[in-house]
Amino acid sequence: MDTAANNQSAAKADGNDTTLIYRQSRWTRLTHWIWAFSLFFMLLSGLQIFNARPQLYIGKQSGFEFHNTILEIGAENTANGPRGFTQIFGHRFDTTGVLGWSGPPGQETQRAFPSWATIPSYYDLGTARVVHFFFAWVLSATLLIWLIAGLINGHVRRDLAPRLSDLRKLPRDIVDHAKLKFHHTREYNTLQKMAYGGVLFVLLPLMIITGLAMSPSMDSVLPWLNEILGGRQTARTIHFTIMLLLVGFFIIHILMILAAGPINELRSIITGWYRTDPPAEHDQPTERSV
Repeated sequence: MDTAANNQSAAKADGNDTTLIYRQSRWTRLTHWIWAFSLFFMLLSGLQIFNARPQLYIGKQSGFEFHNTILEIGAENTANGPRGFTQIFGHRFDTTGVLGWSGPPGQETQRAFPSWATIPSYYDLGTARVVHFFFAWVLSATLLIWLIAGLINGHVRRDLAPRLSDLRKLPRDIVDHAKLKFHHTREYNTLQKMAYGGVLFVLLPLMIITGLAMSPSMDSVLPWLNEILGGRQTARTIHFTIMLLLVGFFIIHILMILAAGPINELRSIITGWYRTDPPAEHDQPTERSV
């Protein structure tokens, strides 16, 4: 819908309140929730898959005879009993109760991520893979359709691509966000465009590509993919890193929604209607102009 049509529809729907606009189309709202649900199930099933081999490596080889481990989550016996640990680039941290060794008191077990953070909660690699791959294909197909549609209807160029004027506003946007000062307009601000663009055009495609690179069945279809990424183990590490970045994005996204006004933000992504800031006094029509 065009902005003018949105404003006219909003005015009709809410009397003379022209601050209520139709900001998110049905397609945008639908894909948003499909991606959200898909990523949720992919995250928890992915952690279950990671539990089967809770180490990350750089390079094409892995095993005891190699020294390319950058992350390991496990448990070890100590004088005080079993303790969980997380080792990152050779630095070891005690993470008992959360990572490596967790569970109800007296029923702790060795597992990288605790049962409450995985799908299924019990160890079942086969089910986790089925869930993970199903939602991975749902997300991939939806993202591809969204990208094609967004290029055709101009949504990508109009609403997501940062312009030169947006880049000039970037310092001010950073300061405003640091002060929790938000401007409610139809257009995304510069930080939003950069964040959404980074997720939609960098993180999600790279996550899909690394996921394909880890699949042995794809070696015959795309034999060069593993070589580009530096091997299956490196692809797995990149895949895991993207997961952490997406979790970080989600946390910041939720915090910004709460700070900017959760009712207005949720109404926008559920119904499409969004309340903008009232026009400045110099923008409001006078009796003479009317």
